Amino acid sequence: MYIRSRSGEPFAMAGMYDTWKPPEGEPVRSCTIITTTPNALMAPIHNRMPVILPREAEATWLDRNIDDQDTLTSLLVPYSEGEMEAYVVSSLV
Repeated sequence: MYIRSRSGEPFAMAGMYDTWKPPEGEPVRSCTIITTTPNALMAPIHNRMPVILPREAEATWLDRNIDDQDTLTSLLVPYSEGEMEAYVVSSLV
């Protein structure tokens, strides 16, 4: 499947990253994309979807000074299916 914003503009997904050092060894960098329940467009495709951030929420998600759990949790919702498109693509892709 090819899934994109209906406008064709890029979108941001909520994620987290960390760098940690095991007791012995080199630092390890890791990251994750946060997922949520699927919207109506995604539900037939998969049982979860990335948290896609509306443009007006991007700065809030990236602001290291915001640590209010309710504020951040309120962003972790399915993106509007009306703002997305999905197309079947060849398995050769």
